[in-house]
Amino acid sequence: MGHTNDPAVIERLMRTKGRWAIVGLTTNEWRAAYDTSLFIRDRLGMEIIPVNLPGDPVHGEPGYSTVGDIPPEKQPIDVVDCFVNSHRVGAVVDQAIAAGAKAVWLQLGVIDEAAVERAKAAGLDVVMNVCPAQQAWKYNL
Repeated sequence: MGHTNDPAVIERLMRTKGRWAIVGLTTNEWRAAYDTSLFIRDRLGMEIIPVNLPGDPVHGEPGYSTVGDIPPEKQPIDVVDCFVNSHRVGAVVDQAIAAGAKAVWLQLGVIDEAAVERAKAAGLDVVMNVCPAQQAWKYNL
């Protein structure tokens, strides 16, 4: 049986102010992560941390190459939001677990049941195949 998202978890993650590591966030304005990260920061009021291979800054925030590279002063990470291909997200979920993140959010179209099960077994909240910007209307955000 596959993962089923819990609407209460989605709402809590979207309403509770925190720190979101956005994996796959680059300066490419054509990528979904670019605008969605602005929504997460500006509309939901979260602190965002760009994570991309070159470690480039985005939206004026310093970037890091991996979740594991995020320094202690940027910890704890409340949500690791994954804008990566499904076949690559398992490694990101493992990094989130190792970093002590509280939740992983696999964006729309990002599906990895095995990675989700590892995250749940480690005690993380999990959302899969959902975009927070598309869920906001449900919660009057």
